[in-house]
Amino acid sequence: MRHAYAITSALLLGGAAATLAVQPSITSAQTAQNEPGSISAAAPRAGAPMSFADMVAKLQPAVVNISTTQRVTVPSNPFAGTPFEQFFGQQGGGGRPRTQEGQSLGSGFIISADGYVVTNNHVISAGSPNATVESVKVTLADRREFTAKVVGRDPTSDLAVLKIEGATFPFVRFGNSAQARVGDWVVAIGNPFGLGGSVTAGIISSVNRVTGGGPFDRFIQTDASINRGNSGGPLFDMQGNVIGINSQILSPTGGNVGIGFAIPAEQAKPIVDTLMKGRAPQRGYLGVGIQPIDDDLAGALGIERNKGELIARVEPGQAAEKAGIRQGDVIVRVNNRDVDPENSLSYLVANSAPGTRIPIELIRDGRRVNVTATVGTRPTDEELAGFQMDEQNQGQGGDDERTPAVPSAAAALGLTVQPLTPTIARSVGVDATTRGVVVAAVDPSSDAARKGLQRGDVILSVNGQAVLTAADMTRQVAAARSARRPSVVVQMQRRAVNRYLALSLDTASN
Repeated sequence: MRHAYAITSALLLGGAAATLAVQPSITSAQTAQNEPGSISAAAPRAGAPMSFADMVAKLQPAVVNISTTQRVTVPSNPFAGTPFEQFFGQQGGGGRPRTQEGQSLGSGFIISADGYVVTNNHVISAGSPNATVESVKVTLADRREFTAKVVGRDPTSDLAVLKIEGATFPFVRFGNSAQARVGDWVVAIGNPFGLGGSVTAGIISSVNRVTGGGPFDRFIQTDASINRGNSGGPLFDMQGNVIGINSQILSPTGGNVGIGFAIPAEQAKPIVDTLMKGRAPQRGYLGVGIQPIDDDLAGALGIERNKGELIARVEPGQAAEKAGIRQGDVIVRVNNRDVDPENSLSYLVANSAPGTRIPIELIRDGRRVNVTATVGTRPTDEELAGFQMDEQNQGQGGDDERTPAVPSAAAALGLTVQPLTPTIARSVGVDATTRGVVVAAVDPSSDAARKGLQRGDVILSVNGQAVLTAADMTRQVAAARSARRPSVVVQMQRRAVNRYLALSLDTASN
């Protein structure tokens, strides 16, 4: 299971909800937003509850507890994975693995009278790679228990739909999360630590919160009391509509610190509707590897901070290649929307229907270029994982063919490089036809070392220009200095992984 669980909570003082009413704005543009007298405490608006009790009484029957029974395979040798493993390998059944039961707990809510239930995918997933989920149980507020069927699941959005048999279940409907505002009251009901039917209330702390989790990484943030077992539970507005599905927390300890995240209803409902029909959600796909642009890269590329994302890889035969997008391009607009930290390239493309044609604006060699791409279909997370390589496990090549390493002007960047021959290419794990220079040594005090360059890395280009010798690097460093750039953009390759780095010229010699 994920180490992320969420349920929003709110502070209820003296049994009454205190709200803030903003008075009509003062005409002077120089007046502070919180000018004394412009904001005052007020009684709840008509229809707002003095207590959440009546609303909770109506909603609670539709919220359920979800548990799984899992079969976990464990090694019979208690010293497995330790230096003592070889000495005890024949004990406890000859080293054969054994199985034991495991369980998980979470929350969910019924969305139809005939028993469709929504929860998080991680609530019903195996807790470890060596575990298998054998059954999923749904327990209602009245303690009735049902064995649930998994109708559909979507790991990308962390949503799942279950079905229990019956025709008269209490249920709740999705609301419009697009109308949610920071400061609005919210109420959640869930199953923290197995304590079913727990109710909390609080406010919305932020909307469209990005946490760096993927293409559907947009959350309602709340100051909830969020703990294990709350995942998959509903987040209600003051009209009793489900505006979010509690999913994650931010916590250094694993317990509540007042920062929780819920999947917005506007994002969840279309996926839930698709899963209920037994279909998998379809998302847009360009077929590119993306590298965020930090301040160093932005300066080296001469572009505005927090605008655009760098294309580190283009998958052959996919939508990006067909549209003419190249490695090293910086995509700044997709379908007439800016690419920025709140609207990443992955998010904008994933939310485009496969088969549609979308305009894309990019920066290439300092020039604005416009292309049109026909969006493809995003592979599953499992398929995408198969495309990736773990850089941490990639070793460095040897020195089967020794060509003299040339310090030259590359030393201005803290590097010693030498020409890349086919033999050296094979030894460092790149294709023998790769053209560039190979790093023979890195000054440990240099910016290159701080950025992670290491011996055996291959440098393909500097500032977008191919480099085959140290002299080529010298020319690009000189050109960057003439343009008064603070750094140069180096395209490097480590085995099959390409990456761009901005290397500072502050210490470079003339």
